[in-house]
Amino acid sequence: MGLGPPSPHKAGRRFPAGGKRGRGAKGSGRPPPGRRQPPCPPPDGSSESAIDAHPHLSSEALGYFRRALSALKEAPETGEERELMVHNVMKEVEAQALALATDRTGSEIMQELLGFSPPKPLCRVWAALRSSLRFVACHRCGVHVLQSALLQLPRLLRSPAEKEEEDVEEEENGKDSPLETLEELVLGLASEVCDDFVFYCGDTHGSFVVRTLLQVLGGTLLESERARHRGSQSPDSQKAPARECKPTDFEVPETFLNRLQDLSSCFLKDIAVFITDKISSFCLQVALQILHRKQPQLCAHLCSAVIGYLSSRNSSANGSPLLLFLRDQTSSRLLEQVLLVLEPRRLQSLFEDHFQGQLQALAAHPIANFPLQRLLDAITTPELLSPVFEELSPALEAVLAQGHPGVVIALVGACRRVGAHQAQVLQLLLEAFHCAEPSSRQVACVPLFATLMAYEVYYGLLEEDGAVPAEHQVDMAMARALGDVTVLGSLLLQHLLHFSSPGTILQSLGALTGPQLLTLAQSPAGSHVLDAILTSPSVTRKQRRRVLKTLKGQYVALACSRHGSRVLDAIWSGAALGARKEIAAELGERNQELIRDPFGHHVARNVALTTFLKRREAWEQQQGAVAKRRRALNSILED
Repeated sequence: MGLGPPSPHKAGRRFPAGGKRGRGAKGSGRPPPGRRQPPCPPPDGSSESAIDAHPHLSSEALGYFRRALSALKEAPETGEERELMVHNVMKEVEAQALALATDRTGSEIMQELLGFSPPKPLCRVWAALRSSLRFVACHRCGVHVLQSALLQLPRLLRSPAEKEEEDVEEEENGKDSPLETLEELVLGLASEVCDDFVFYCGDTHGSFVVRTLLQVLGGTLLESERARHRGSQSPDSQKAPARECKPTDFEVPETFLNRLQDLSSCFLKDIAVFITDKISSFCLQVALQILHRKQPQLCAHLCSAVIGYLSSRNSSANGSPLLLFLRDQTSSRLLEQVLLVLEPRRLQSLFEDHFQGQLQALAAHPIANFPLQRLLDAITTPELLSPVFEELSPALEAVLAQGHPGVVIALVGACRRVGAHQAQVLQLLLEAFHCAEPSSRQVACVPLFATLMAYEVYYGLLEEDGAVPAEHQVDMAMARALGDVTVLGSLLLQHLLHFSSPGTILQSLGALTGPQLLTLAQSPAGSHVLDAILTSPSVTRKQRRRVLKTLKGQYVALACSRHGSRVLDAIWSGAALGARKEIAAELGERNQELIRDPFGHHVARNVALTTFLKRREAWEQQQGAVAKRRRALNSILED
């Protein structure tokens, strides 16, 4: 589609899907991951030949650890035999810890073995690596072993102290110095990192240790960081956006939180480095997420330091100096996280001082549109939403045409969250997709929103500029198969279905044919639109039934689909007994086909299809009891 000035009825308009959130993704405006630092020399200044002097893992030893891991996976989860096996294997891991951690295959095996380890064997392995901490932390394989050791803390801190582990092995090591506890080892690692904080944060591999350490000290694991660790050797492993994080909290000693405060203070000493350096910036982003949950005052202090530093640069430039950094590859990512953790009052001030009057320009920029999305994600008050909406709303079609639909989806999400400007933004969307006038076109809005296509593009119409838009042709719409549902289009529909008055969207959904609604339910992205229909408090039971009745005759195809079967399970869970009979009767006509299908047989089991076909009365009693329990549970939840 052309990228000229927006026109209310411009023909041939197809909205680009928008840039992906990952670094270096096509159309994102962000270059691919850049800097990879050369291996650092050992702390004593010796040459690289000293690194080669570290022990290497023999093929025989690698084979032993591979077999040991396989045996542990197959062994019973509890029992004396398993404990003895773990004890012996971890003793061998301790003996060859450095060689195992720095071998590509060996490190992967070691990471899995640490997951079986009780506290004391893990402490011994950790102690064996401590003398080479700097080398291991900056090694492309060793860093993941240290991460894995740190990530055992949530599991081991929850388990009771195992004093019975003081067995024969301790007697053999009686002459050695007392074994440090896990708490002491973590605090020791934090102390060493703190002493050379800028180096570890700036190292390509060492920064992973810092990020994981911050999470462990704060007692919060971020989902995006766990995903990075699981797939950390992959180039795509750092693509998770900040807003996708799903933190998991666990209890930690008070000493951990105190040390977290010490580490966080290190950011303030060299704030310029952590704002401008690509690798170091990741550590500060993680710290902000952890502190926002555990030490909000320190988080606010760090945010003020970041904003203050950026606001003081290039003071002679036109407008706020912060705008320059919103367009920068590295600092814009940090500002995204700052926007997400700022308290509402501070966010309002930041908007008024730096963003106001610049939103349309930011929305059009290939990099700055991402921080703008985070600003919209952070809005929780009508006082902030109103000026933002007033400034952005006239440019919705232009923003879509520029390939930045994420900005529009974030604005719609803010309207949903705050509960304001919902009717206005829906009308603007209808106009942007060229289905507002004539009013007969509004019934086609769901396919247009789902595919992010304007009306003329979706239906292949040729309309000249200035021509009167044609009326909607129902036969044409019914004959056209549903287009490919985009992720952002699905998110847009989910937001709109949670508006206080989703009637326009429900009317359009009700106009879809059975095959079209089936395609939506079978789509990885579109299936979540059906979830929104089932869960939105704005959708009444009557409206829900009116939309879902279109699926009658499509239940078998739905059951035999990966995503459709999940939708059918959700429909079944909320269905009344009469609706369940209809679904079961339709599925029962093709019972054998369902049983042979990898997804269908799960649906058949969930529906108790065999009982339905052979013992109808027993099935009805069973389903009636289930419905009764569900009603009782709902009444309790409502109270």
